[in-house]
Amino acid sequence: MNNKQILYGLIGFPLGHSFSQKYFTEKFKKEHLQNHSYSLFEIDTIEKFPLILQQNPNLSGLNVTIPYKKKIIPFLQKLDHIATKIGAVNLIKITKDAQLFGYNSDYFGFKQSLENWIPQNILKNTKAIILGNGGAAAAAKTVLENMNIPFIIVERQQNLLYSHLTKDIIQERKLIINTTPLGMSPNTNTYPPIPYNFISPKHYLYDMVYNPEITLFMKQGIKNNASVKNGYEMLHLQAEKSWEIWNTITHT
Repeated sequence: MNNKQILYGLIGFPLGHSFSQKYFTEKFKKEHLQNHSYSLFEIDTIEKFPLILQQNPNLSGLNVTIPYKKKIIPFLQKLDHIATKIGAVNLIKITKDAQLFGYNSDYFGFKQSLENWIPQNILKNTKAIILGNGGAAAAAKTVLENMNIPFIIVERQQNLLYSHLTKDIIQERKLIINTTPLGMSPNTNTYPPIPYNFISPKHYLYDMVYNPEITLFMKQGIKNNASVKNGYEMLHLQAEKSWEIWNTITHT
């Protein structure tokens, strides 16, 4: 029996309650992996990342969250093709020879949860709006591109602004995806400023936020009889993809 301690973890800032730590700690316990553990590495600058590697030689993999999904890339030796296309990494596999390989499991989690939720005949004929333009938005954008779903990006500073959203734009695009942290605990009283009065029962509002379970963004959709979904299933799916990648041979 191999008793070598194997460590996984999460880097980001700030790190409060962590889904990943809870998820993997419970998984290790359930699967009797006593030599596995999961730690939080809260760093206020990405320049401190090499120190984490130096101080934890038993690290086998890392999840990456806000604000480092793009900033982490220069520290990696290789990216898979999906992470390259997205331009963001939320998963690092550390090989036996200490090479750092970057992946994006958000892509897989979002794609699968979207397909689980919206009937295929509707999904293939829909148009979308992505709210936000960070790392999570980049994953959503790549999923939609690969599924041939037309989309527009709405944010506060460039591309299409929130204030530019009209009745025609909202009514034409039935899938609205919130990739921003607006509404996420503890700031649960915030939500993307879109004209919700144009939302209909034919709309699908997907919020990548998972805490709280029902965000104000989702409540606005419910008020207009739209279908709504939070990011909890996506988190589960991307976590399982992380575990799969950490435990498979890396092809170079």
